[in-house]
Amino acid sequence: MGKIVVFDSGFGSLSIIKSIQKHTKSDIIYFADQKNYPYGMKSPKKLETIIKSNISYLRKKFKPDLIVVGSNTPSLLFRKLFEDDDTLIGVLPPIQIAQTITKTNSIAILVTKSISQSLELNNYIKNNMSNQIKITIINTSSLVDLVESGKFIHDVKLCNDKIVSVLKQEFIANDIDVATLSSTHLPFLLSYMQQLFPNVIFLDPADDVAKQITSHKSFFPSPKNTLKIFSSANSIRFQKNLELIGIKETVHDLDLD
Repeated sequence: MGKIVVFDSGFGSLSIIKSIQKHTKSDIIYFADQKNYPYGMKSPKKLETIIKSNISYLRKKFKPDLIVVGSNTPSLLFRKLFEDDDTLIGVLPPIQIAQTITKTNSIAILVTKSISQSLELNNYIKNNMSNQIKITIINTSSLVDLVESGKFIHDVKLCNDKIVSVLKQEFIANDIDVATLSSTHLPFLLSYMQQLFPNVIFLDPADDVAKQITSHKSFFPSPKNTLKIFSSANSIRFQKNLELIGIKETVHDLDLD
């Protein structure tokens, strides 16, 4: 069976799960680590402790074939974790694709605060991007909050205003025509972004993750898609927000202590 654990600090993993279910049938355990939200504002040392602890706990409890760390922040910061364990899959900025489609040779990478300031992101860019392409790194942690709070569902004006304040000046000043959604929360704001910036192509890495899973030697499809949801805190509030976007599964408490 294709048992997969997907986790991050909250809503972000849903964009990954949606893509996995589109590409294959699997039994997914979705763990929203609400207790430690937001990952993108943690110090690297603190976040590494959280991620390693979660992986160990989830592996022992659920015995999955694969674990997807559905967050760009730890996926970039702790590359050695993924290199040493091929049953661990991360989410990385799709900059190789971005550089093949930009017409202005100028792309943006939309990330969380901790990644925007990291040496790891700079090294990733250096190793995967032509030096002829201009890169603008934009801290979008305030946009992540729009998703996690559930405000993206109903507060159109707030979302539009916040997105414009974070992105517009950078997009115009740098002639950006391609942007990577390098927080897994950001695809929930894609419709807003496309309407506000119709001349910019926004790239979601979720399909890349799904393709890695379907081609992985440890993965075998399940007869049908199943989804079980767990949260480390605020499970009632989290379930209410899920219901607003049409997800009816019960959110179960999962105590990591």
